[in-house]
Amino acid sequence: MTKYLLLKHYRGAPQAVNDVPMDQWTPDEIEDHMKYMSDFAARLETTGEFVDGQALSPEGTFVRYDGEGSPPVTDGPFAETKDLIAGWMVIDVDTYERALELAGELSAAPGAGGKPIHEWLEVRPFLTAPPTVTE
Repeated sequence: MTKYLLLKHYRGAPQAVNDVPMDQWTPDEIEDHMKYMSDFAARLETTGEFVDGQALSPEGTFVRYDGEGSPPVTDGPFAETKDLIAGWMVIDVDTYERALELAGELSAAPGAGGKPIHEWLEVRPFLTAPPTVTE
């Protein structure tokens, strides 16, 4: 089995069909969306394909090592993941085709008006070995 990251983007991916930002949804629409995501994960838990999934808060900070003492911290002006990544799900499946199938299903989560979002999800396999370097 191979682990894949299903990455949900705020921006940077092609535009979703039902592209109404979540902050413009009704409370019921948000609840329905979250229930869909939870039910999807629960179903994959029963098949052993669910590893983890999280929604991300919009808050975040860049930090780096800069020698001894307190690390420098900044909030921009760089393109930051807090502006790009809405959340993720990690799955562990037998084939790449199965990963694509599940990503397609997850893309149908309801959004504004209760209609499927049809959002684009990024599907990325986990790196299982260091890349081979050739000269």
